[in-house]
Amino acid sequence: MKITSSAAALALVASAVAAPSPTTQDKPTKRQAGCASAVSLNAQTNVFKQYTLHANNFYRKEIEELAIPNLSDPSLEAAARKVADTGSFVWLDTIANVDRLEPALAEVPCNEILGVVVYDLPGRDCAAKASNGELKVGELNRYKTEFIDRIASILKAHPNTAVALVIEPDSLPNLVTNSDVQACRNSAAGYRDGVAYALKTLNLPNVVQYIDAGHGGWLGWDANLKPGAEELAKAYKAAGSPKQFRGIATNVAGWNAWDLSPGEFSSASDAKYNSCQNERTYVNTFGQRLKAAGMPNHAIVDTGRSGVQGLRQEWGNWCNVDGAGFGRPPSADTGLELADAFVWVKPGGESDGTSDSSAVRYDSFCGKPDAFQPSPEAGAWHQEYFEMLLRNSNPSLL
Repeated sequence: MKITSSAAALALVASAVAAPSPTTQDKPTKRQAGCASAVSLNAQTNVFKQYTLHANNFYRKEIEELAIPNLSDPSLEAAARKVADTGSFVWLDTIANVDRLEPALAEVPCNEILGVVVYDLPGRDCAAKASNGELKVGELNRYKTEFIDRIASILKAHPNTAVALVIEPDSLPNLVTNSDVQACRNSAAGYRDGVAYALKTLNLPNVVQYIDAGHGGWLGWDANLKPGAEELAKAYKAAGSPKQFRGIATNVAGWNAWDLSPGEFSSASDAKYNSCQNERTYVNTFGQRLKAAGMPNHAIVDTGRSGVQGLRQEWGNWCNVDGAGFGRPPSADTGLELADAFVWVKPGGESDGTSDSSAVRYDSFCGKPDAFQPSPEAGAWHQEYFEMLLRNSNPSLL
């Protein structure tokens, strides 16, 4: 189905975000971690100019224990180890997986910052099936007490470590473009209350916060810019305008190019309705709307799997895009004042969703012609896909 600026078609743009694989156990390293004294981050500045994104041990162990021993081509090992050494985010996507946070914090040296994704809203990812969460609509109290409060408690116990949070991918953007989806209507109140509670509760001195803002092919449509900015700004204000809030995260688990011009879909018949044909333009354009709405507007951009363009048949095709490659490595050198850093939020090699049409969590987007098949359940390790990302990496890791 062609992606247009209409609400019905834009429902397809929601990018399902895969939960990290549960098969690898976290263990802290023996090296010295944390600073000698409490960290105090200034969210009025770009902290990625001071701190390097940490290469967390959860993803490292996936690569070292799952990927490297099973490489079909041993010559890919060096590139795989480069990925293991690249900074990426730890995903807290279930109540049980909050247990990942303590060991992850224990391994971070003073000059690095731990990236953490907070992702477990009730009725999570309301417009997709592959990454639905554990909490049902109405279980907001569990989200607050068993999930957010636990995260806050652990972060408070590690004041000497810097942390960057991405708050709830695919939540508020779904409320902007998928209001015609009953599941999203049912989830709306919990999303708004939950995101505001997360921002307020996790407003800690050693933390800098970014709220998910979809991408240029989602909220970047001309008709979505103003309501999108207003939706996010409401959450920020409902949280009490937290001091540690910096702005937005874009392209999380996505495929969009940073500065490709003309953009991947600039020749589409409906391109005239979307001026944000790459993430650089989106960060600038949406950032202006956020500022007008009264919200901090700096951004981090997920470039982890955006190394190859021209692969998708439609802009909203989000699942295991065939032919993809690792993209720009994490860096604070973005060339744009509003863009704090390129980061790797989505762990490359973890599936977006299963291509098995008989599976309970099967989403039709994972069976499209431009989706890699066969593919396992969301979050499961996808060896063939990881090797493809290595081979197609741009800049090349080989």
